[in-house]
Amino acid sequence: MKRLLSLFALILLSAACGEAGLLDGLGDRSAQVVHGDTSTTTSTTEPDQADAPLGSVRASDVVWYNDGIANEGIGEASFVIATVWGRGDGATSVIQASRQEIAAALPGIQFPELLPDRVGWVTSQLVYDVASATLGRDTAAQFGLWHLEPYTVDGGRTAVMWVRPATGADTIGPIIPESTTNGLTLSWVAESFHYQVSCPAELAEDYCWQLAETAMPLSLLLPDAAA
Repeated sequence: MKRLLSLFALILLSAACGEAGLLDGLGDRSAQVVHGDTSTTTSTTEPDQADAPLGSVRASDVVWYNDGIANEGIGEASFVIATVWGRGDGATSVIQASRQEIAAALPGIQFPELLPDRVGWVTSQLVYDVASATLGRDTAAQFGLWHLEPYTVDGGRTAVMWVRPATGADTIGPIIPESTTNGLTLSWVAESFHYQVSCPAELAEDYCWQLAETAMPLSLLLPDAAA
């Protein structure tokens, strides 16, 4: 009888911890806060074309505000960097650029696949060191995630993302959170870049974490990526 009871208990425990078990996923959010999530460091997966999770929208389904800018053609990184710089006035460091241009200028740069569903627009810029006309070391690209049409009203952004080249002091590791009264900021390093996402306090933190955790190569989120 004792052997039968022990066997029965073992079967129940195995079922609870299996792929679809009752304990599956328990503590995932706690693990992300303490240890971070390293899935963004190696993701090269094609975008999933299934419906986005509840409360989210796919980056490929929102309006990329600057996509109509790239009329000169896309070439090598140095060509694109010089072309975008040439559109500026020689004194302004932040210059509007399409996602195609940013993906070409910064090969391997990543962007979140899933955005909060309130986001309807994404703005994108390359950021320069004016003295050298090269991309900045502190910020090389930035993205605005907007719930209102860009630049029409103050406070229309849902989140902001900054990207810079990684340095010798940066190491690939967990996502690092920093909470303030103004909201949540997440930082992480993936491949050759350092990323930072800033979310306001009114955005649920899970949606801010999702931005970091679903980052994937921007080249796979271009309009013709699936062609």
